Amino acid sequence: MTTQAIPTPTGVPAQGVDLPGHLPKVFLAPDPSVEIGAYLAQHRAAVRAALVDRGAVLLRGFAVDGVDGFNGSVHALSGTPPLTYAERSSPRSTIKGQVYTSTDYPADEEIFLHNENSYQSVWPQTLYFFCIEPPHTLGATPLADIRAVHAAIDPDVREEFTRRRWRVVRNFHEDFGVPWQQAFNTDDKDRVAAYCAGKGIDVEWTAGGLRTTAVRDAVHRHPVTGETVWFNHITFFHVSTVAPDVRDGLLEIFAPEDLPTNSYYGDGAPIPDDVVAHLRQCYRDASTRFDWQRHDVLVVDNMLAAHAREPFTGPRKIAVAMAEPSDG
Repeated sequence: MTTQAIPTPTGVPAQGVDLPGHLPKVFLAPDPSVEIGAYLAQHRAAVRAALVDRGAVLLRGFAVDGVDGFNGSVHALSGTPPLTYAERSSPRSTIKGQVYTSTDYPADEEIFLHNENSYQSVWPQTLYFFCIEPPHTLGATPLADIRAVHAAIDPDVREEFTRRRWRVVRNFHEDFGVPWQQAFNTDDKDRVAAYCAGKGIDVEWTAGGLRTTAVRDAVHRHPVTGETVWFNHITFFHVSTVAPDVRDGLLEIFAPEDLPTNSYYGDGAPIPDDVVAHLRQCYRDASTRFDWQRHDVLVVDNMLAAHAREPFTGPRKIAVAMAEPSDG
C-alpha cells in the first residue's frame, strides 16, 4: 500500500495537486475562509473532470460549516440531494437527514476494500466523506483504483466470473448483525418482498429470520468513460475475508448456508479460497492511503475507486453521504 503525504493548504492556490500515488487528486483551499459549497459551485467542472480521471478527489483546508455545509457540498457537486441508505449491509447511525456515520464497527477492526452497495441492482455513483474528527493514529480510508484491480486479476479468473457472474447470500438473524427491518427501512414483510421483487432479489423467510439471494455481474462498464471495471462485493462478502478469529466464531454459530453474508459463483458453486485470496491481493496492490485532517472532504467515484477503513485509536468521526443513483 502506498502512503501519500498530502500538503496543507497554506499559501497554495486553489488547484488540483498531483501526488506520487494515483489517488486522490487534491484540491487545496487558497484561504481557510473559502466556503466549500461556493468553491464547488464555481469549480464544479474541474472537480468533476478530476473525479472521472482519478476516481477520487480530496478537498482540504476549506470552511465546511459542519454537517450542513457538508450536505451543501453534495448538492453543489452532484446537483442532487444525498440518497437514503437502503438495503444496508453494515451498521450506520444517522447524523442528520441522509448524512450518516461511517460504518459503526469496533475501532480495532479493518474494513476491507469495497465499492459501496455493489451487491445491489442500483448503487450510488458518487460517495462523500467528511472528517469531523480525525483519529489519533491510523484510521485512514484507503483507496484502490479498480481499473487497476481489474487489470491485475488473472484473466482466467476474470473470464470465469464474467461468464458465471456471482451470487450474494445474506441471512438476517434476530439479535445478530443488521436486522432486516433496519436494512430495508421497514418492519412490513410484504414491503420487503415487493422491494426485493423489483431489485432481482429472491426472498426466503426462515426460522432464523430472512434470507435473500441475488445474482449480479462482476464486471461492469463505467457509464461515463466506458472503461471496464471490477465492481462487486465478491471479496468483501466472502467468508474467507473475515478475520480468522471472527470467521471461526461465525462458523461455530452458523452453518455455511446461514452465514450473515457469503459470496458464490452465480450458479451457487463455492468460490475457492485461493481465488478470493488472489482477488484480495489485487486490491491491496492497487491501494493507497493518506492521513485524515479535520474538515477534509473526500469525494469518490464509486465505480472507479474502492474504499476501506484502517483500524484506529482516538475518536475518529467520519460522516458519509451517497449521491447519484446508477445501474451501470
